[in-house]
Parts: sequence; structure tokens; C-alpha cells
Amino acid sequence: MTSLVKHILGITLLIFSFAISAADEVELDLRQISQQLVGAKLKALPVIIKQFETGGEVALPMLDAMLKGRLFIRKSDKLIVVGERQENGDYALMDALSAESLTALPKKQLKKVKVNNRLRMQLRDIIARVTLFSADPDIRESAVRNMLNKTSKDNIAMLEQAKNVETDSSVMKLIDLALAINVLTTSDIQAERLSALEIMDGSLEPIVFNTLSTLLAQDDAGNNLEADKVVREKALKLKNSIQQEIDFYELMEKLFFGLSLGSVLLLAATGLAITFGVMGVLNMAHGELIMIGAYTAYVVQLLMPNTLEYSILVAIPAAFLVAGAVGVLIQRGVIRFLHGRPLETLLATFGISLILQQAVRSIFSPLNRQVVSPSWLSGSWELNPIFSLTYNRLYILFFALLVFFILQLVLKRTSLGLNVRAVSQNRGMAKAIGVRTEWVDAMTFGLGSGIAGIAGVALSQLTNVGPNLGQAYIIDSFMVVVFGGVGNLWGTLVGAFSLGMLNKFLEPVTGAVLANIVILVSIILFIQKRPRGLFPQKGRAAE
Repeated sequence: MTSLVKHILGITLLIFSFAISAADEVELDLRQISQQLVGAKLKALPVIIKQFETGGEVALPMLDAMLKGRLFIRKSDKLIVVGERQENGDYALMDALSAESLTALPKKQLKKVKVNNRLRMQLRDIIARVTLFSADPDIRESAVRNMLNKTSKDNIAMLEQAKNVETDSSVMKLIDLALAINVLTTSDIQAERLSALEIMDGSLEPIVFNTLSTLLAQDDAGNNLEADKVVREKALKLKNSIQQEIDFYELMEKLFFGLSLGSVLLLAATGLAITFGVMGVLNMAHGELIMIGAYTAYVVQLLMPNTLEYSILVAIPAAFLVAGAVGVLIQRGVIRFLHGRPLETLLATFGISLILQQAVRSIFSPLNRQVVSPSWLSGSWELNPIFSLTYNRLYILFFALLVFFILQLVLKRTSLGLNVRAVSQNRGMAKAIGVRTEWVDAMTFGLGSGIAGIAGVALSQLTNVGPNLGQAYIIDSFMVVVFGGVGNLWGTLVGAFSLGMLNKFLEPVTGAVLANIVILVSIILFIQKRPRGLFPQKGRAAE
């Protein structure tokens, strides 16, 4: 029994050593091929690059680096390396084949391997063919997708070979689709073409729609003298069916972007709905409080350079506290002395907005700053080839609704909310029964300002952070509050999403600027008919 175990271990070690030696041999061959790049002219590169395909996945890092313009020749020993430019101007290097880290060098000690558009196309084709037999099904799927747009003779042969060994159903479906497209465009046999159309039926890959459009256009132009009526009718029916699905998903995309814009408007307008709707304060510095929240997210990332993935979670409460504190200072330092004088309040807060903008320019400079999005906020959720939901907008939509409902609970279920509603309905009576109205005003203004700061954090994930960030949303925020009904948070919710979707449906027709003008005029006309908005206050609050 012991001898049997020894034999098995010996065979295993022998196989393992053979595998290692084979891998080393492949790397050695590729290193010899790569040395041909030294001193080679541009016209000689296609022949050299073609040889890298024999190395399989071992050659992928080198091919990818060459495609991205990051492949260099180290002048001292002619070694082929991958270089990444650093902030100090030097290049971090690693061996293109072994991936071994090397000493960083300045640009003058390196020679870049130049490529043109023709070579880039060749590199993409080779990478697609090499990755077609990868162990990772996601990589294989990506390879087949790349081949869908270029069904050359070599690619089709590779796909037919891959079909015999493919085990993943989604990859197999794409391979069948690529082969069907090739049959439809090259075969003259009706049965084969109809079978190819059956495979293409229901696919929303852009290449399918384009192939059908090209086929039907050729028939209409008379270029296809042997046009098969049965094939043409089925192709036309399939194209119309796909077009209907495309139209549907385009509508879904507009709705999503409308909801996304509405969620941003909701976050920006909710704080204003409290300060303007509940307190009756025309706060023209509300946009700058949004800006402060965005800059808070930027500063948090500067303080947490090694934990950017979680910086956004720290930035949200930090922005709420910073913007809320600034709001309390504005209320206690300026607004409380102007109670009951809306025009003076408007002018004073407008002046504060200019002061805050200039302060930010002095501290951070007038240049825009970028807040890095964490990986879990990057990318998109692809539902099908023509419709995807970006994660940052999706998260902001849910976050805006979460903030809204938390605020509703605060105003309906806490003593602060009770006092806020009492002061907003009858300030004199509330003060007479012992409510500290000045404290309520400060906390209410701070709450609205804090929510504006949270809106700034959300906006930092969608756009660059700059001194004028809040100015782009102050007018829209006022429109949302007035349209929904002053002092009514549910009106703010409905108004934000209504204006967001209306804007996104008008933009493709009228353009962005004209869409804003149309919305503004529509709201003015609406207010003429319903001065108190969609959901007017009732009872004492209406007074």
C-alpha cells in the first residue's frame, strides 16, 4: 500500500514537472519572439505579433500592454517590459512575460513599442482568439462578443472549434449566434438561412439588428439578385420584432434617467422644502450648502487615501454635520434677525452664497475636483445588450428615497418634528405653551442644511466638484418645492420625480436648454391655476 502511494506521488510530481517545463518552454519561445521587436520597423510588426498567438494565455499580458500603448524596450539590456507612468514622471516596470516587478526608470531609458490602428485591430483579433479557450467563462464570453462584430474566415473556424468543447450555456448561445450571422450573410441555401434566422430570433445584440437591416437594404436596392422572398419576409418580421423591443427598452432607459434626475432633485429640494416650506425662509445659499457637502466628500477622501472604498460611507454623516453646522451658523448669525422680512432674507442669503463660493475658491482653488467613486458604485447592471442600469445612479435613487422616509419619520415621530410642525402652524401659540421657537428654528434650518450636504455627496458621484456646483440646482430645487406644494414633503417627492422624467422626455426632442425653458414656463402657467402647488397645505398650516 505504501509503495502504491509512493508510485502515485511520483507520477503526480512527474506530471507537475512536465507542466512546469512546458510553461517555461512557452515563456522561453515567447521571449525569443519578443526580442524581434527590438529594432523592428512598423511594417514588420504584423508578422511578429502573429507569432505571439502560439503562446496562448501566457502572451496575453504582453499583447494587452501593446494594445494599450504600455509596452516598452529597456534600452540597457533590450528587455521587453510593461510600463505604468507614475506621478513623479518615472515608469513603474514589470517583465512583460514573467510579471516580475522591476526597478522604475525615467522615460529616456525606455523605448516605446509603437502601434497603429491596423496593428490594434490585429491585436484585438489575436486577444479574442486566445481568450476564446480560457478557463474563465466570462473571458470566453467577452472573446465571442468581440468576434461577433468581425466574423472573418479565421474567426468562424475558431468559433466552430470552440463550439465542440464549450460547456457554458450563455457562451454557447453567443457562439451559435455568431455562426448563424455568418450563415445568413454567406449561404445561399434557404433552409440554412431560415435556420440561422431562428437562432437570431429574440436576440438584442446590436450586430443582429444591423445584419438584418443590411440584408433588407441590399434586397431593396436590387443588389441581391437572388433574394429569397421567404427569407426576406422572415427577416423583416424579425427586424420589426427587435425594433419593438428596442423602442420599449429605450422608453425604460428614459424612465430610469428621469427617476435618476428626480432622485437628485429630491435630495437637493428636500432640505429647501424644510427651510422654505416650513420656515418660510428664502435661502439663496442652499446651493452652496450642497457644494459644501460635495467638498466634504472630497476632503474625506484626502484624509482616507488607503480606504477609498469606504470613504463615501464616512462622507455622508460628515457632510450632514458640516453642512448642518454651517446652516445653524447662518440661521443664528443672520436669518434670525430678519424674521418676517422675506426680501431682506433673500438678499442676505444671496450675499452669503457669494461669500461661501469665494471662500471655497480661496481654499480649494477655482478648479474642479474629482471625487473617486468606489468600485461598488462603478460599472452597470446589464439586463440585456441594449439596456443597463448604472450602479451609481441606482444607488442614489434608493439613497434619496431612504433619506426622504427617514426625514418623514423624524418629522412625524420625534419631539423635534412635533415642535417643527407646531411652530410652522402657529408660532405665537407654540411659544406661549413653552416651545423654544428660536431653538426649533435653528435645528430645523440645520436639518435642512444637513440634507443639502448629503445631496452634495450624491452629486459628487455624478459630476466634478466645483465652486459653482450648487448653482446648477438651486432654481430647480425652488421649482420642485413650489410645484409640489410649499411645506409638503410628499409634494416635493412627486414634484421632483415628475420634473425629472419630464425633463428627460423633452431633452431628445427640444434639447437640454429648451427643455428647461419649457418646464419653467409650464410651472409658471401651472402656478397661475394652482398657486399652492399640487399638494397645498390644509388647516392652520395653510395660513
